[in-house]
Amino acid sequence: MFLSTIGIIHFTSSIISLISGTMVLAKSKGTTTHKQIGYIYTISMFIVLATSFMLYRLHGTFGILHWFAVISSITLLLGIVPMFIKSKGYLKLHLGFMYWSVIGLYCAFFAEVLTRIPFILKVDTNIVPIFYSLVGIAAAVVSIVGSIYFRKYKEKWNTLVNDSENNLEI
Repeated sequence: MFLSTIGIIHFTSSIISLISGTMVLAKSKGTTTHKQIGYIYTISMFIVLATSFMLYRLHGTFGILHWFAVISSITLLLGIVPMFIKSKGYLKLHLGFMYWSVIGLYCAFFAEVLTRIPFILKVDTNIVPIFYSLVGIAAAVVSIVGSIYFRKYKEKWNTLVNDSENNLEI
């Protein structure tokens, strides 16, 4: 990944996305700071996604991580579009899709980390099944944890969204 300018840009924007996405999830919603950090997250994620497709061209294969990038692109767009359209229920759509956008980024991060292990350990066997197993494990564990938190906070967030419609800060 670090063998090209695209790889360096991809890595750097991934780190920026992880930090800003975490901050957006952890901090109060609807504030000026939330919006500013949200713009940083969105722009850095668009860079991550664009460069992921450029890396595909360098590697010559369109793998499972690239399909996840397609899903992530859709999730990010579905999280951003409601903020511009502002139709009924737009904040709930924004909150849900942006939450899962960040969780998807965590899935990609842990999948990327885990899939490096066979190379670090210099596994001599066919690593393809190991690779897919590690991607699956990373995605499953992060998605399960993300789902637990989503269900735990969804009612609170919905209450805050309803309050924000009455001009209260979420």
